[in-house]
Amino acid sequence: MQLSEDDLKRAADLVYTSMPATPQYAWPQLKARLGCEVWVKHENHTPTGAFKVRGGITFIDWLRRTHPDVAGICTATRGNHGQSQARAATAAGLRALVYVPHGNSVEKNASMRAFGAELVEHGQDFDTARVEAFRVAEEQGLAIVPPFHKELVRGVATYAYELFTAAPDLDAVYVPIGCGSGICGTILARDALGLKTEVIAVVAEGAPCARLSVEAGRLVETNTADTFADGMAVRVPVQAAFDIYAKGASRFVTVSDAEIAQAMRVLYEDTHNLAEGSGAAALAALMQEKDAMAGRKAGVILSGGNVDAGVFADVLAGGI
Repeated sequence: MQLSEDDLKRAADLVYTSMPATPQYAWPQLKARLGCEVWVKHENHTPTGAFKVRGGITFIDWLRRTHPDVAGICTATRGNHGQSQARAATAAGLRALVYVPHGNSVEKNASMRAFGAELVEHGQDFDTARVEAFRVAEEQGLAIVPPFHKELVRGVATYAYELFTAAPDLDAVYVPIGCGSGICGTILARDALGLKTEVIAVVAEGAPCARLSVEAGRLVETNTADTFADGMAVRVPVQAAFDIYAKGASRFVTVSDAEIAQAMRVLYEDTHNLAEGSGAAALAALMQEKDAMAGRKAGVILSGGNVDAGVFADVLAGGI
């Protein structure tokens, strides 16, 4: 998959019919703490509080144009993708059937319902819910929205387009990785703009399937995806995403839940922004590599801020 600068501009124009561009700020407090210039891309400032909203806009637009008779969609999520799809599908007059695992975020579930989703709990993790969502979509004649699709990537790549346009001289950008739409969109936007910025993939210690796959040169599934950063809690990697990040990511950084929690506290203390676990993972990786990045210019993707109040209270109190 490739994107041109014109592709990015057209996608951005479509996204902006439904939401404004999000800001990116170089925070002086983070520079003082880490010894490098730190640009935060604030995807916590979207209408759903996460970057996934962009892919919902482009995917549903594509679906309506290419499959005008479809009655609705079916997908699986840990929350942010589901909000995105429910918001866009409902606005287009489509049914939105969304599967989540048992024990999913209470507040994300409530938000998905508020955006119009018919929510079903199934299985113990995202990948189990995904298999069931695909089965039910086929059974009921609904359009499947996979976790990775070229139209989702085209949409989410617009956040990287905004960041690279505002700060084209970044030495590196740290991006959290779950199924891979965010990091692939960042890689494709960088390449479309002809930039040399390193794109660094960040995986959770308890959900390392993407890193293990790159190390093995083939897809590697894991038995569990054990991290409170639910947007990164993936057991089964996606081939189409692997094909992009295996070549386009400079390296992988693995962060623990303790490091993610500390980054959530730092973002709140230094910028007064709320970050969910996956939203803070990029900063956690930069904090881990701060010596190597001293004096340089780094971007971090704050991919979302949808953390349950009780979880965030525990994190602020020093817990995980």
